[in-house]
Amino acid sequence: MKPASCCERIWKLVLREDVVGPLSGVKVVELAGIGPGPFCAMLLADLGADVVRVDRMTQVDLGIDRGRKYSVLNRSRRSVSVDLKNPDGVETVLKLVEEADALIEGFRPGVTERLGLGPDECLERNPKLVYGRMTGWGQDGPMAHAAGHDINYIALTGALHAIGPSDKPSPPLNLVGDFGGGGIYLAFGICAALLEAKTSGAGQVVDAAMTEGAASLMASIYGMHASGHWSDNREDNVLDGGSYYYGVYETSDGKFVSIGSIEGKFHDELLELTDLTDSPTEARNDQESWAEKKSQLAEIIKSRSRDEWDEVMLGSDVCYAPVLDLSEAPEHPHNVARGSFVEVDGVMQPGPAPKFSRTPGEVQMPPPAPGQHTLEVLTDWGFSSEDVEKLKDVGAIS
Repeated sequence: MKPASCCERIWKLVLREDVVGPLSGVKVVELAGIGPGPFCAMLLADLGADVVRVDRMTQVDLGIDRGRKYSVLNRSRRSVSVDLKNPDGVETVLKLVEEADALIEGFRPGVTERLGLGPDECLERNPKLVYGRMTGWGQDGPMAHAAGHDINYIALTGALHAIGPSDKPSPPLNLVGDFGGGGIYLAFGICAALLEAKTSGAGQVVDAAMTEGAASLMASIYGMHASGHWSDNREDNVLDGGSYYYGVYETSDGKFVSIGSIEGKFHDELLELTDLTDSPTEARNDQESWAEKKSQLAEIIKSRSRDEWDEVMLGSDVCYAPVLDLSEAPEHPHNVARGSFVEVDGVMQPGPAPKFSRTPGEVQMPPPAPGQHTLEVLTDWGFSSEDVEKLKDVGAIS
């Protein structure tokens, strides 16, 4: 997919009716944060929502400073800078809320209430508003006000314990809590609440907790555990690296391939293409033999390079794929053919997902500088030029 030029992106931002994503016409206020909140906002904005990010006027330490154009989670939306400690700044956000369909915030419980931007204040201004709240522990409960990060949230759900080598759990990046169990569930919750509001005419609060999202992602594993088909011991199960036919193997050139031959017919093809002997498919779930078979398969796979195994297995029914690094993945022919990655402002990054047949999503613009669009947004959202000048004079915006 060829990335849109700078001029094309600016044009689309000025004429919002030209944005054709499935969420075109939806207006969202995002109170700037980190991790899952911005990820949720990115998902909505990539699919056409007009998301306005409310940034602080004075920047604070929000974690890893990677540079503006590399802050991919902030793409596709405009930014206004507002002083939330200034009553006129708070009123500015409330006026934006009056025009919005949804709001996203990711502070600890009680912070927006103290700012005067809590659910009560916002829903009073706009009864149809969907108020999306993103936290690790949820809005209530004994740990609600404790600090934490992805690794802590998934630790409480059983997910972290289930992942990693046999000697200790290993964090799966911050994909399970922040993004899988956090931002995606908040985006799903907001979209569901927006649909409901079209029928009821009433907004509501969406309380998205990463602990509950991560636990939800584990639903199938909990089912297998209850049935006796999942052990609490890592590398002792079909899907956690315990079985020989579902795992990662090193090749002769120091690279890796993935194999997932769970079903019988796929396992049959694995045996055929690797010449793995004495491993009848009907006995593949004999756990006593897994270690020996894993050693045999590892020796076979290491006899060829990754490219050579691609020639043998890629496109077969083995359920096989090469393990690509972050530099290789955007160049793989399958990803290129589907436009899975795009280049924006010189930065290669994943494109919008999922794909839509009639109203495709698109990266609307690179990550903005804080306050880059303050005047433009306030004008678009109904503020008069006199209102804007007054807010600037009292230091409420920049």
